[in-house]
Amino acid sequence: MAEITAALVKQLRDQTGAGMMECKAALTEANGNMEEAVTLLRKRGLAQAAKRAGRATAQGVIGSYIHMGGKIGVLVEVNCESDFVARTDDFNNLVKEVAMHIAAAAPRWVRREDVPAEEVEKERSIYRGQMEKEKKPAHVLEKIIEGKLGSFYAQFVLVDQPTIRDGSVTVAQLVAQASAKTGENIQISRFVRFRVGEGNE
Repeated sequence: MAEITAALVKQLRDQTGAGMMECKAALTEANGNMEEAVTLLRKRGLAQAAKRAGRATAQGVIGSYIHMGGKIGVLVEVNCESDFVARTDDFNNLVKEVAMHIAAAAPRWVRREDVPAEEVEKERSIYRGQMEKEKKPAHVLEKIIEGKLGSFYAQFVLVDQPTIRDGSVTVAQLVAQASAKTGENIQISRFVRFRVGEGNE
């Protein structure tokens, strides 16, 4: 059994923002393996966020960001449950991080439900057309199409996109980590990305 030192716990805490006891428990379960402990905390963070997802988010912040060079601007609304959390540095840093991500990654929608049905159907028909020559059973084709749709969402849907700082973490996971840390339901409501002087995209 690996020794779980205070320095190791602090390192995991700094990396994930999780509480000291959660970090110690995750490291113990992962036998001191940092990567495995991070994965365990992410899974738990997402599970905790899912429990909170039904709670009302009536407070929040509208963050703004102008990309270096002043060509791209972003406004993003991120909501939480209380005014107290909305005023914290952690919450405002999350809003800034999301705004910077939107400037760099140019998503088109916040979540999958926001993608118009005709857009999804158009993608499906393109993928079907690409595979017409392949003699695969219908259920196999559908699985392949769903996989390709997942890649489409990861490219254009904000919460499905890998974050610009860490490609192994999606925006949804970043929000879930913040949600786990604050104990509140946090939601990205909407955003506008625009070219400065040219109106929104």
